[in-house]
Order: sequence, then C-alpha cells, then structure tokens
Amino acid sequence: MPFQQDSPWLDEAAGRLIRPYAVSNGRTRPTAQLDLLSQVMATGVPLPSHLGPDHAQTLGLSERPTSVAEIAAHLRLPVVVTKVLLSDLMDSGAVTTRAPRPDEDPTDLSLLEAVLDGLRRRL
Repeated sequence: MPFQQDSPWLDEAAGRLIRPYAVSNGRTRPTAQLDLLSQVMATGVPLPSHLGPDHAQTLGLSERPTSVAEIAAHLRLPVVVTKVLLSDLMDSGAVTTRAPRPDEDPTDLSLLEAVLDGLRRRL
C-alpha cells in the first residue's frame, strides 16, 4: 500500500499534519535493533487493534521484503520513528525482519545502486 497523496494525514501545502513524535507516542527508541538495510516482511498475523493507522500503513508496505530505509521513505517519516513503528509490529508478531548478512558490504556500489533503483521505482 504506497503512501497516498490524498491521505488525511498529509496536506499538500502544509505537509504532514501529524508530527512525527505523535506517531510514535513520543518514543524515540525502538524495542528492536534494526539496520537501514534490514529487510521487513509481513507475517500474516493481523494488526492488533491497539495499533493505529500509521502501523497499518507500515504493515501494508511490508507485504514483500522491503528495507527499513524504503519504508521510511514511503511513510515520509524520520527513520527513528519508522523503527519505532516497525518494532511495535515486530513485538505483536505482525512482521519479521532479517538483518543484512555480515558478508554484505554496505559500501558495495552495486548494492547501493540496487537500493537506489528500488527507491526510485517505488517513489
């Protein structure tokens, strides 16, 4: 579920109507360790009723393996807020993550180009 421009949480002129700290209830530390390149995938477990629309949107972006960086870009939220949302989803069992393999070089040009291409296609 890509970020909708006509979302009630986004005004074209004003930007995001809900401040990022409100999305995470003021929390700035996720409960899970997540890397920008960590892959997130929905598990099929339904979204718990106590989680809000930002969690639902985040879960929708996780239908296929997607990096934390890509999800943050689609949500137009700071990465730390996205990590808090994702850790809530992990705690509820709605998503699972896979950290980048240690043999993957994060400065590998081909890997960075692939991430950039993926972001361009999605945005």
